Amino acid sequence: MNDVPLPHVEDPDALGFWQAARERRLVVQRCPRCGHRQFPPHAYCAECTHPQMEWQELSGRGRIWSFGVVHAPTLPQLAQWVPFPIVVVEMEEDSRIRMVGNVVAAEGAPINSVDPASIRVGGAVEVTFADVGDDVTLPRWLLRGEEARA
Repeated sequence: MNDVPLPHVEDPDALGFWQAARERRLVVQRCPRCGHRQFPPHAYCAECTHPQMEWQELSGRGRIWSFGVVHAPTLPQLAQWVPFPIVVVEMEEDSRIRMVGNVVAAEGAPINSVDPASIRVGGAVEVTFADVGDDVTLPRWLLRGEEARA
């Protein structure tokens, strides 16, 4: 996927997220003043506007809140993987935290490795990570429990 546009991992607000991902950890911002957790990262707390956020590690477990299947690539570089599913995952620790990503059959598997028919809203998932560039590691999602055996 080297010719696919990658996220800007040097964004100061998101730097901690990308550093943790390279370490195979999933983090979100947490406000030290009010305790509010947020994702995507911002320069301040969306709840109380406190200007300094800290990073909190999550378990990496969640449930599929929504999903879709890409049948026509928005970028020509993705054509080799269509169709592929994209999921929105509601994190176990905080239902307000939702992350978008690909569901894959195993660590390192391609983004089209899961049959979209096996994905359902409410299905349990857990995070895995994929190195997609020299300094970019993306969270991806593995089906777990009954969903993994479907």
